[in-house]
Amino acid sequence: VQLQASGGGLAQPGGSLRLSCAASGRFVRINDMGWFRQAPGKQRELVADITGGGGTNYANSVLGRVFIARDNAKNTVDLQMNSLLPEDTAVYYCTADIRVHWGRDSRRYWGKGTQVTVSS
Repeated sequence: VQLQASGGGLAQPGGSLRLSCAASGRFVRINDMGWFRQAPGKQRELVADITGGGGTNYANSVLGRVFIARDNAKNTVDLQMNSLLPEDTAVYYCTADIRVHWGRDSRRYWGKGTQVTVSS
């Protein structure tokens, strides 16, 4: 199983970026999917996650500015980030709880991070 993220980069304050993540490989079910971020010198923190049924959860710091969505048919999860702030600068990690076999418990997988830099 692999999670491949894309869409990071440089944005100006007030700008927007869209991150995408696709799960590939052999699995039978993807439970929740989400995004975490880690800024220099700080712990990794949840940005947003979404259940298989579409229920969402957001960090307080991004409420109203960031929106998560998934496409269950394509096994993808996107993060639309608007009104970006310098404090959104971090490495963003895609994550998903995936069951690879019906006889096994699901486990969490992580993608390689993608850098988001918000600066003028």
